[in-house]
Amino acid sequence: SLSKSSTVIRGAMVQSVASVDTSAVLLQRLNVVDDSVDTMATTLKGVDGLVIATGFIPGNPLKMNAAAHEVDNIGTIRLIDAAKKAGVKKVVLVSSILTNGRAWGQEKSPGFLITNAFGGVLDEKLVAEKYLRSSGLDYTIVRPGGLKAKPATGELKISTEDTLNSGEISRDLVADVCVASLTDPKASNKVLEIIEDDGTPPKAFNGLVM
Repeated sequence: SLSKSSTVIRGAMVQSVASVDTSAVLLQRLNVVDDSVDTMATTLKGVDGLVIATGFIPGNPLKMNAAAHEVDNIGTIRLIDAAKKAGVKKVVLVSSILTNGRAWGQEKSPGFLITNAFGGVLDEKLVAEKYLRSSGLDYTIVRPGGLKAKPATGELKISTEDTLNSGEISRDLVADVCVASLTDPKASNKVLEIIEDDGTPPKAFNGLVM
């Protein structure tokens, strides 16, 4: 659990840098679309653990398929290549529940249809997931439910691969799980599907209970 480990965060993605105290954080620019693998590898040099939380931003409906392919598939794969080249020891990839929905009969479920309508993003994420799993890197794939930009209102629920087809979760809890997965051996080479159990009051995060 995190209570027994010390994790140093070298870089982070935030929506508003001005609102965060970054005095003790080294912020580095990294663009999975424009940067070469070599450039990204140089940026990642000396990094032990990497959390990949890339995702295209839906916009022009006529360009969403291309954007999802470029970022959630090709761009993520190139970042994985860069991590391997840089000697990164652990990669945590933030994906989504239902990414592998077609494999367990969920392709007609509301969650799959609604999410994948945005550029076929679940299909693109699945390609990147499979690439990471075959990369030889120690990995954890974190598949959250719908993301909420507010504190948790329910207890964290961690489920196994291809089991959750609905639910929401606070971004704060997703971040907790990702950071814990960097060092917790229980998460090594695993897929974790996570949502909040709104029937149970939230608890302070104290490591991965699986």
